[in-house]
Amino acid sequence: MQRIYLDNAATSYPKAPGVGEAVRHFIDSVGDNMNRSGYDSLEADEMVFETREMLAKLFNFPAPEAVVFTLNITYGLNFLLKGILKPGDHAIVSSMEHNAVMRPLIQLEKTGVDFSRVNCDETGHLDINHFRSCIRPNTKMTVLTHASNVSGTILPVGQIGEICAEEDILFVVDTAQTAGVLDIDFQKIGADALAFTGHKGLLAPQGIGGFLLSQKVAGEMETLVSGGTGSLSEYEEVPPYLPDKFEAGTPNLPGIYGLHRALQYLSEVGLDFIREKELKLAGYLLEELGEIEGVTIAGPKGTEGRMAVVSADFVGYDNAQVAYWLDKRFGIRTRCGLHCAPSAHKTLGTFPQGTVRFSPGHFNSEADIEKAVTAVRKVLKELESTRM
Repeated sequence: MQRIYLDNAATSYPKAPGVGEAVRHFIDSVGDNMNRSGYDSLEADEMVFETREMLAKLFNFPAPEAVVFTLNITYGLNFLLKGILKPGDHAIVSSMEHNAVMRPLIQLEKTGVDFSRVNCDETGHLDINHFRSCIRPNTKMTVLTHASNVSGTILPVGQIGEICAEEDILFVVDTAQTAGVLDIDFQKIGADALAFTGHKGLLAPQGIGGFLLSQKVAGEMETLVSGGTGSLSEYEEVPPYLPDKFEAGTPNLPGIYGLHRALQYLSEVGLDFIREKELKLAGYLLEELGEIEGVTIAGPKGTEGRMAVVSADFVGYDNAQVAYWLDKRFGIRTRCGLHCAPSAHKTLGTFPQGTVRFSPGHFNSEADIEKAVTAVRKVLKELESTRM
């Protein structure tokens, strides 16, 4: 049975051409650690620096040395939230946030950090007026997902960035669903920090991500993980400069090699091509699923202002059962449940039942979508027959 992978909002598959070979090249032919070798081998050091430069270029970020690598975007967001917010501080988030933001904030709340949740409507669009009303004298930070991993709704990061700049509030952007697909300009959106992950739209392996941060943020942000960096080894204090201040221990060099190749591929193909292809497939899904009786689409009904993330609530059916049979009978890989974003599902009206999320990538085809929709119709028909 042919497998059709429609879960790119979780992890992209397949990866960019050449990623596997790049990872293998490091493991089989390089093997060195960066900043820690006394012999004449600088390939890993150069590859890491070049990857920082490529990420800085991708996000129009002026300081490659302030591109910090972590395991993933969850680690990056934890670094930023827990390294900056202190008891007595107030933060603002949207009601569409992922648990990568909400769980650290709930932890911080127990230490004396307060936060407000800005209302979004039933399609996931943020209420700017409510955002303004949430600002307090002690508001330190706004953290905002660029796009929802449940509904695909794109949030107004540019507008929020402008307001944060006016009010002297740090602005942190979560690009988990947009990096590698949307053109993201760090300076234009007024970000103070931006978190990214490799394994989604950047088409890189799991286990590599990170964040970009301004000098202002870097100066006041505490180091959560400390240890050897290969620099200033004669001192036991944490190095004060970037990226060493936030990069303790051995990095995921195979992952960085894979990310480097993936970034090359994105540059060769172009983000506009990727977005256009993905939105076309999403539009096909939205149109076809919308015609099936009993199927409710969470979020925007059209392709305007959204990513290629299509969540369907099969009203009257068990969503988990639908997803199971799509995979078991037809090889259609989706993601069912609450997608680590219960707040978003409550906003969209799909809590607690969740949705079945279809998220095509640009390696998918219209034939894949056609097969998926045909499979949905067959599964619903069979499930309906069992109830008679």
